[in-house]
Amino acid sequence: MSTPAAIRPPAGIGEDLEGLEVRSHPLLRKALRSRPLWTGGIIVGIIVLLALLAPLIARYDPLRQDLLHGLEGPSARHWLGTDQLGRDIWARLLYAARLDLATGFVVVLIPFTFGTIVGTLAGYYRGWLDTIISRCIDVVMAFPYYVLIITLVFVVGKGIRGIFIAFALTDWVTYARTVRSTTLVVGKLDWVAAARGGGLSDRRILVRHVLPNTITQAIVYMMSDIVYVILAVVTLGYLGLGIQAPQPDWGSMIFDGQIFLTTRWWLSTIPGLCVVFTGIGLSLLGDGLADTLRPE
Repeated sequence: MSTPAAIRPPAGIGEDLEGLEVRSHPLLRKALRSRPLWTGGIIVGIIVLLALLAPLIARYDPLRQDLLHGLEGPSARHWLGTDQLGRDIWARLLYAARLDLATGFVVVLIPFTFGTIVGTLAGYYRGWLDTIISRCIDVVMAFPYYVLIITLVFVVGKGIRGIFIAFALTDWVTYARTVRSTTLVVGKLDWVAAARGGGLSDRRILVRHVLPNTITQAIVYMMSDIVYVILAVVTLGYLGLGIQAPQPDWGSMIFDGQIFLTTRWWLSTIPGLCVVFTGIGLSLLGDGLADTLRPE
C-alpha cells in the first residue's frame, strides 16, 4: 500500500535519518567504551550533585558563627568540625563547591563563545583579519597566564566581577588559536570550495558546514579549561583576590586553615582534596570527550 502524498516524507529525509542513525552508533559505542569519560563523569557528577543538594544536606548555615565552639574536631554534631570562628566545615565545603563550580563553568562560557567565533572568522577569511587577530593572540600569550590573571584582578578589583573581567580579556586566545588552526584546514577542503561554487553565502557555509567540524576541539579544550579556571579562582581566593569573605570558597578555606595545619590539619587538607578530585574528574572527562569525538 502506497503512502498518501499528504503524509509522505520529503525526498531524502529517510536517507538522512538512516545515515544519522548509522553515524550515531560508532559515537555511542566509543562513549560506552571510554573509561576516562565514565570515570570523570561519575566524579564530576558526584561533586556537582553534592553542591546542588547543599541546602538539603548541609546541617548548618555556612555563615553562622559560634565563637564558643571554634576549632572543634569532627563529631556527630559537626561532621568535619568547625573553623576558628565556629562555622561548620561541612556546610562551608558544600557551599564553596556551589560557588567555585558555578564560577568556573560560567567564566569559561564567554571566552569559549568569543574565542570560537573569532578563531573561525580568522581561519576562514584570513588576510588582514587573520593578521590582526593573530597579533592580538601573540600579545596576550606573551605574558605568563597566572601572572596576567592576578594582575588584571588586582587592577579591575577583587571578587567575582574582577574574575569575570580578567578571564574574558585573556582566556579567549586559546580557543581562538585552536579553532583558527582547524578552520584553516577545513576551509581548504573540496566540499567547502564546492559550497562556495554552489552560491552558498559565507554565513551559511560557516554555520552549517565549517563550524560543526571545528567546534569539537574547542569543546574538548573547554573541559580542561574549567580545571584551570577553578584552580585560578582557588588561587585568587588563597591570595585574598578572589571570592570575598564571608562567602565560602575553597581557596580562602585553605588559607584560613593553614595556620592550624599541625593541630587541625583537615581545615586545609579537605578543601585541597576537593580541588584535586574536581581537577581529576574534569581532566578525565575532557580526555574521554577527546577520545569519543576524535574521528577515526
